[in-house]
Amino acid sequence: MTADFADEPTEIRAELRAVARAVLGKAERGAAADWPVLAASGWLGLEAPGALGGADATFAEVGIIAEELGRAITRAPYLGAIVLGVGALCAVAPCDGRDDLLAEASAGEAVPVAVLTEDAAFRLERGPDGRVRLFGRASFVPDAAEASRLLVAARRDGRGEPVIAAVGPEAAGITVTPRAVLDETRGLADVDADGTEVPSQAVWPFTSDPHAAVQRLLDRAAVALACDSLGVAAAMLEATVSYTQVRHQFGRPIGSFQAVKHACADMFVQTTVARELVAAAVTALEEPRAVDVRAAASMAKSYACAAAVDIAGKAMQLHGGVGYARESGIHAYLKRAALNRDLFGSPGAHRARLAERYRS
Repeated sequence: MTADFADEPTEIRAELRAVARAVLGKAERGAAADWPVLAASGWLGLEAPGALGGADATFAEVGIIAEELGRAITRAPYLGAIVLGVGALCAVAPCDGRDDLLAEASAGEAVPVAVLTEDAAFRLERGPDGRVRLFGRASFVPDAAEASRLLVAARRDGRGEPVIAAVGPEAAGITVTPRAVLDETRGLADVDADGTEVPSQAVWPFTSDPHAAVQRLLDRAAVALACDSLGVAAAMLEATVSYTQVRHQFGRPIGSFQAVKHACADMFVQTTVARELVAAAVTALEEPRAVDVRAAASMAKSYACAAAVDIAGKAMQLHGGVGYARESGIHAYLKRAALNRDLFGSPGAHRARLAERYRS
C-alpha cells in the first residue's frame, strides 16, 4: 500500500507523488533543492491560475509536494515562498503587480515570501508627507533570507483590516536577519521594517474577509508542516522496518524480537493516525465551508508533528549505535521533525486552541 492521502480522487495526484518521490529521492538527503527543476516540474505554480503559468490545482497537490519534501528532508524555500507566498498572492485581488509576481513565482524567477504574525505586528501608517510607511517586526520567518520579495501582512493605520504590502528585502528600512536553528534544512530569519515606504500600487487587499484570509494562510502553514512531518515519519518507519529485517543479533533478525515488533507497530499506528488527520486537514482547506478548518488544522499539526519527533527518536534507538552516527542521517530527520513541531504553533498551543471550542 502506497503512502497516499486517503481516497485521492485522481490518478494525477498519484502520478504527481510518484514523480516527486523519484525526483527528490535522487538528491542527497538534506541537500538543497534545484529550484529551476522544481519550477520545470510545475510544483511552484500548482495553485496559480493557468493564465499566469500555473496549474489551477488545489492545496491537495501542494500538500503532496510538502510531504515528499519532508520524506527527502529537502532544503528548499517551499514553505515560505509557495505554501505562504503564492498562497497569499492567490488570496489578494488581481492587479498588474500581483499578476506579474505570481507568474514569475510559478516560473521560478521570483521567490515571494509571506511574512505573517498572529498578532498583526506590522502596520501601515500615512505620514505628514502623505507617504505610506511600513513598521513592525516578525521573528523566525521561513525562507525570508532567500526572498526576492516580501509579502507582509499589515494593518492599515495600525488598526484597520489586514492587507498585503509587497516590499523588496533590500528596500530602505527593511532588515532581514538570518537566525541559527537546529535544523540545517530550513532557513529562518527575523524581518524588521522601520519606516519602509510602500507605494500604493504595492498594497494589495484580500478578496475575502481579511482577518479570515490571514488565518487561512496560518492554517495552510500548519497543515503544510504536518504534511512535511508525515513525510518524515513515513521515511523513518520504512527505514527502521527495513533495517530490523537485515540487522542480525544472536543469529536472527532483530525484527523478530517482540520488543522491536511492538516498537515498529507503535510507529506504524502513529503514522497511520497522522495520515488520516493530515488528509482531513487538507480536505478542510479545500472545502472550508464544510468543516471547521481551524480545528482540522490544529489536530493535524499537533498530532503529526509530535508523532514525527517520537518516530524519529524510536528510529534512532532501533538502529542502535548506527542510528547515533551522523552517517545514518537519522539525526537530520529528528532535527527537521523537532523544528516542524514548534513552527506556527507548538502541539500544546494547538491543543489549547482546540480546547477553546468546549469552553462556554
